[in-house]
Amino acid sequence: MAYSPVSKALFVASAQAFKNVNGGIIYRLDPATLTTQSETHTDMKNFGTAINEAGEVFYTTNSLDGAISKVDAQSGKVLQRLVFPGKISKEGYPAGAREVLWHGNELYVGRVADPGYISVVDTRSFKLKTEIKNAGKWVTGIIYSPLTERIYAANGSGEILVINPRSHKIEKRWTAGDGKEYLFLNMAEDPATGRLFVTDDSKGKVMLIFDERTGKVIKRIEGDALGIKFNAKRNELYISQRESKKVLQLDATTYAVKNSWSFDKSPNSLLIGPDNNTLFVTLKAEFNKDSSTKGTDEVVRIVLK
Repeated sequence: MAYSPVSKALFVASAQAFKNVNGGIIYRLDPATLTTQSETHTDMKNFGTAINEAGEVFYTTNSLDGAISKVDAQSGKVLQRLVFPGKISKEGYPAGAREVLWHGNELYVGRVADPGYISVVDTRSFKLKTEIKNAGKWVTGIIYSPLTERIYAANGSGEILVINPRSHKIEKRWTAGDGKEYLFLNMAEDPATGRLFVTDDSKGKVMLIFDERTGKVIKRIEGDALGIKFNAKRNELYISQRESKKVLQLDATTYAVKNSWSFDKSPNSLLIGPDNNTLFVTLKAEFNKDSSTKGTDEVVRIVLK
């Protein structure tokens, strides 16, 4: 999901169903009512999204095709597409292009491969600039820290990569340091206190909190945790739980659960609205054994209290 202040619209990138469905859809929604304002049907399936600082264009990854698309935030029209070079697997797929981060005049695209890597795209030319290699197994979440002026990339090897955006070099690799296996997914940061929140929804079933000054884990909160967002204005954390089918609202100081919402489908992506008092959540329908889905995906709007 991405919110554009220019068009005052919420954009949702959808891969649609995987069985007998080619391509995907980018939905433009009214953020107040979630009414569909327009649809852009794409020939490739859409996954991660990132929007530029001005809010005039956003980017969506096309994971199964190893590509990324540039989209106009007013019309929803696909302006450009970049198909990354690289090896094709035995199954006929390139390294998946999943999460994407916009930073300055660059896009950082996490590649799901073993070993994983990060494709860096120049947003002005929309061409591949460089690749950050040896990024562990499967690059998952990617965020920028205004505190350390570094990019953090999580991976399936249980590492947080600390990357210098000026040199594109991996400077440090943080781990939990407890000898356990982790598959890190998503991250959120509280730059005022130097805390990095990291989720693991498969191997660890936990949220770990790292001290950015030391790279050490200072707290762990057990339970399945997929998506995570930090709201500085409200000093709150929001966590999506796919297995429990809940979204949690936590006090970011005490970590006490202030509220929770239960759903029939599995909460996935989270986005804090521009007023900081609204939370958008995507809900994923379960898959059948033949890769068809049990119903359609949804978006819900939560008014935070």
